[in-house]
Amino acid sequence: MISIEESPQPKGELCLQLQAMPKDTNAEGVIYSGWLVGQMDLAAAMLASRMAHGRVATVSMDNMAFMVPVKVGDCLSFYGSIANSGRSSVSIAIEVWKPATPTSERCKVTDGNIVLVAIDKSGRTRPINN
Repeated sequence: MISIEESPQPKGELCLQLQAMPKDTNAEGVIYSGWLVGQMDLAAAMLASRMAHGRVATVSMDNMAFMVPVKVGDCLSFYGSIANSGRSSVSIAIEVWKPATPTSERCKVTDGNIVLVAIDKSGRTRPINN
């Protein structure tokens, strides 16, 4: 039996929580990876916009790793942490977790890194206001 100290834990702060719905799934009831990536982007933008005190735009995504499928009804929790920041950009590490089932521990669904840049009202890059 795994103790609380040994069980996997999400890193970062909770940025988004939602439930997988039938419209986001294939015929077998498993969610599309593109839908999940879109939600990760949304969670990263929420954290980055707070840091940048304004609008941000996604520049790149990398290191996506899908570990377990997500089915209709699964409640997903998106955790984000600032991996790196520069003059106008911020890299956000995002982890997606789903709760334990009666037969398993809480598990990580996927993770990845998303880079966003602060933008002004004209859509041009601007310095991050720290």
